[in-house]
Amino acid sequence: MNYSNLFKIAGRALVRNKLRAILTMLGIIIGVASVIAMLAIGEGSKRSIRDRMSSMGTNMIMVMPNMQRRGGVSLGSSNSMVLKYSDVVALRNEAVNLAAVSPEVRASGQVIYGNQNTQTTIYGVSEEYLSIRKLTIESGRIFNSNEVRSMAKVCLLGQTVVGNLFGKGADPVGLSIRIKNLPFQIIGVLKDKGESGMGQDQDDLILAPYTTVQRRLAAIDYINGINASSVTEENSAAAMAEVEEILRRTHKIKESQENDFRVMSQSELMETMDSITSIMTYLLGAIAGISLLVGGIGIMNIMFVSVTERTKEIGLRMSIGGRGRDILKQFLVESIILSILGGALGVIFGYLIAKVAGSLMSSTAYVTTQSIVLAFVVCFAIGVFFGWYPARKASNLNPIDALRYE
Repeated sequence: MNYSNLFKIAGRALVRNKLRAILTMLGIIIGVASVIAMLAIGEGSKRSIRDRMSSMGTNMIMVMPNMQRRGGVSLGSSNSMVLKYSDVVALRNEAVNLAAVSPEVRASGQVIYGNQNTQTTIYGVSEEYLSIRKLTIESGRIFNSNEVRSMAKVCLLGQTVVGNLFGKGADPVGLSIRIKNLPFQIIGVLKDKGESGMGQDQDDLILAPYTTVQRRLAAIDYINGINASSVTEENSAAAMAEVEEILRRTHKIKESQENDFRVMSQSELMETMDSITSIMTYLLGAIAGISLLVGGIGIMNIMFVSVTERTKEIGLRMSIGGRGRDILKQFLVESIILSILGGALGVIFGYLIAKVAGSLMSSTAYVTTQSIVLAFVVCFAIGVFFGWYPARKASNLNPIDALRYE
């Protein structure tokens, strides 16, 4: 029997039991739709996180105090004090792979304007910080080197702080606010940056000279971190090695001792986030794939019913010369058709579900070609795997017993 006849016979058998065929495909449709939607939402989240993190600068390098032990001895609370402004000077003077370096000193507190107040983080930085973090000034200006040296009480506001204190769309340049009861003049407003890849509001901040924050607000003589940018993204690894070598020397760390600081690049963070989101995506896809297994069991069950119902038909075909392998192919083709049709409908529904879910979550869902190909391959495999045993049972029927079956 040729394959065109097999498909015609299988098609007629399915049309005769339309409702049963649709209900059988429902498990496959739900399973494929779930997998497609989960993978699309996961891929969309991964791309969204990458885009947000890229907007912070893919060649950015961060240096922070190391919270681990050094030489087997706990550093205690002093490990947060290991970075000094002299480290920033050393990196500026010696690191050839760095384009810009800025210290970072953090302080949090209440900011007041009139009868409005908000809680935010104040970052003490140098002029290079904007280029490193890819921040843009919407109005006003950045503080200059003289204001940094003189510990001037000037600041730039993020859009969230502007909205909380002055109302959305306001331009408060020239006005004064109070930070921890100290008056600060607003000399600039930053453009809207949105959320970071980790969900942090990048506009809920105030920038001020690091000397001002260090001495007037935080009252410390060390810095909390160093932000730098490599000359190019390709130079990032070389820049990190250079930073580590310079800081080990300035900190007088012996070869046998661990670093008292950590050096991380934005590209490393992006790779870490990619791996985390990929694991989560595949985990969700695997959980959704359980429904595909249920759908396959449904196909096997219906094929057993079909074999039982059509026992006389099978006996008649065999009595007029039909071979066992022809019977096997006939029922196997029916199973594969159910799986492939269910898979096609599942892809369509999965795409629609992903788009609706993406719009509800204010993100974009990406249905990849790989997920569609995978869905059809899995559906074909389910059709063959779960259809084989019932088809084999049909092909092994004794023609005489089959004709006598009631």
